[in-house]
Parts: sequence; structure tokens; C-alpha cells
Amino acid sequence: MSSLTPRQIKAKQTKSKILESAFDLFSKKAFENITVDEIIKRSGTSKGAFYTHFKSKYEIFLEKFKEIDGFYEEFIHSLSEELSYSEKLLRLSEAQMIYIKNNWGKELFRNLYMNALSSNHNYFLDENRSLYKIINKFVIKGQEIGEFKKGLLADEITMLITRCMRGALYDWCICDDLDLVMETKKFIRTLIEGLKE
Repeated sequence: MSSLTPRQIKAKQTKSKILESAFDLFSKKAFENITVDEIIKRSGTSKGAFYTHFKSKYEIFLEKFKEIDGFYEEFIHSLSEELSYSEKLLRLSEAQMIYIKNNWGKELFRNLYMNALSSNHNYFLDENRSLYKIINKFVIKGQEIGEFKKGLLADEITMLITRCMRGALYDWCICDDLDLVMETKKFIRTLIEGLKE
């Protein structure tokens, strides 16, 4: 039995319509060419409804990051405790790229990068996101058991790993024939090998 009121259910449905319509547009057109009015028209909602849920079209992307952070948190529970932290990092990065490729697509991700470059939203660099926390935890645990060098701080290693992930995603956005999953595996594997004791 749902604990939501009919009004809350309707608000949730409206927000979902807006998100679905916005992401559909973002996957087909350049971000700067999409207006709030276009999102409203596509979703069949009102301007008031839009601004009840979002301050701007930029905020819609934050919802997408909450979605993928939820994926990361679920994914790590599927990893065996027997795996090395190197292997956990490799599997996480591979799963990330498969998820982005299959659930977001290249055009939507291009728009995410364009949004990050043209706004004050630094969600790619937000150290409070699940991705950073998970990687940082794996690095700390790997250092504690001697799997990774202790010459670098865990935060520095986390930054390097996430920078490699963003680099692979950026290259995927600008190259027509790049295999996102394979390139990421090569980047991350090479970096991890350099971190081992």
C-alpha cells in the first residue's frame, strides 16, 4: 500500500513526464538549443509544474546523476568479497561504461559535458557523489592490505581513476569509432597496475 497521497502521486508522475521528455530532447538535440518551453510542450505539463520540480533545465541533469549513483550503489553489492580491490575497480568502471552507453547514449552524454562546461554545476567533480565515495573506499582498503602503494593519498588516487573515466567518456563523445568499454578497461587497468606495490 502506497503511503503517498493522490496529490503526491500526481506530482511524481508530472516530474517523471518532465524528465522523460527532457532526456528525450537532450538525446536528440544540442542542450543549448532546447528551451524550458519546449520541454513543457513535449511533456504536456505547465511552466508552474516545471518550476515546482526544477529551477532550470540544468537541474534536470542532476536527476540523471542521482540515477547513476543509485546504479553504482546497487552494483557494488553484486561484487564478491573475494575479489581484489583492483578487480572491483575494474568491474565498477566496466559496469559504469556499459550502463552509460546502454542507458544514456552518446548524444545525451555529449549534452551532459556541454552542460558541465557552460554552467556552474560541477557534478562531474563532486566528491560527495557515490562514485567517488565507492572508489575512494576501494582505494583505502587496497592500501590498508598492501595491494596499492601508500605513496599517494587515497584522495589523489581516486581523482586519477575518475579522471581516467571522464577521459574515456570524453573521447567516446568526440570519436565515432571508439569502443567505450574496451578503452576504459585499458585506461583503468594500466593505472591500477602502476598503483600496485
